[in-house]
Amino acid sequence: MTDMTVDEKNNSADKLAQFFRLLNVCVGQNSLVKLILGKYRGTEADLRTIEIKLVTIKGRDSMSFVYSYKTKDITKNFSTGDGIETIRGLLGKDFKSAHLFSLTEDVQLEFSKRDRCIMSSSRPTCSDVPGKSHNREKERMIDQKSAFLKALGITNEDHKVLHSMTRKWKQINVFLDIFERALLTSQISRTQSISVIDFGSGKGYLTFAVYDFLRNSQNMDPQVTGVELREDLLQFCNSTARKLGMEKLQFCQGDLKSYNPGKTQVMIALHACDTATDLAINMGIRSGAEIIMCAPCCHKELRPQIIVPEELKASLRFGVHLGQEAEMVTDSLRALLLEASGYETQVFEFISLEHTSKNKMILAVKRGDAPDKKAEALSQIKAIKDFYGIRGITLEELLKG
Repeated sequence: MTDMTVDEKNNSADKLAQFFRLLNVCVGQNSLVKLILGKYRGTEADLRTIEIKLVTIKGRDSMSFVYSYKTKDITKNFSTGDGIETIRGLLGKDFKSAHLFSLTEDVQLEFSKRDRCIMSSSRPTCSDVPGKSHNREKERMIDQKSAFLKALGITNEDHKVLHSMTRKWKQINVFLDIFERALLTSQISRTQSISVIDFGSGKGYLTFAVYDFLRNSQNMDPQVTGVELREDLLQFCNSTARKLGMEKLQFCQGDLKSYNPGKTQVMIALHACDTATDLAINMGIRSGAEIIMCAPCCHKELRPQIIVPEELKASLRFGVHLGQEAEMVTDSLRALLLEASGYETQVFEFISLEHTSKNKMILAVKRGDAPDKKAEALSQIKAIKDFYGIRGITLEELLKG
């Protein structure tokens, strides 16, 4: 790797100093909405991002750092002075990107492979600073007055969430929170246009929400397509999108076996039953998706294949335990196959969605300049298959084709 020139080093130092001057101003003027540190390159296992916001604890202004790992979040609180110094010690070293949201502008800072600092700004995506109470209600990802919420029957004429739709409203916000974190750590965080495919879109709750979020909260130019088999839902969703002027939101008939998305940047498939999740992941990889979001359902393929290891026979003699083990092994292999295909992958509890108790999500974001993990992932896949006597999994076969 070629070292930076003296001019490049000075330019990078100037931009970093400019960024921290802006951060200090935002903190001092209470105009900081949030700061997200991404592209982690440190040594701590499973750490992904840190989200930083201003809070008030015992009457004192503080900074809340939420460390997001593969399977958990850890919150640490600092005084504002210590918080800024902590950021200074992380940015450009363990974390190679920062996305600052303020009331005046959004600023993105990134470090290249040569550690050259690149900074860009755009108009603000947020018009309000969230409440600083430490125990405040979680920030909502979309405006409750958004027209699509009323059109889909989530809110009433006064923009109040209907009691029967409270659960759905929570699901939308949790999903968008996960989506935003993935977006900000992906290679498409700096682009203006973005294409999204949502398989099994149903009545379009999440499909409309993703379009609204990208267009109105992220100021992007989204092309969002919902794919659904049921004709009545397609007609309803397309008619609603046209009435709301959502010109680049469309719904098409198809399923994971028949639909060809072409090249897309975000692939979503929630509740794809059994090996349909494998079809979805394979389609996402082959279409070049930067982000793949799946909520698997009905894990049936591997259970008949599993030869229970001697060490686990006492536990897995119970059918319910064997089913849970098969589910865990299936999604572990899927995650590892994604990592072997160039993605950073997380498997975590999402939220129990309507009509199902399944609440696991597989989230994959394509790696940028992170180390290649293919050999390590393939070795782990072989070890798991050998341990349980598994002959193969559909996703593995699809990726060979």
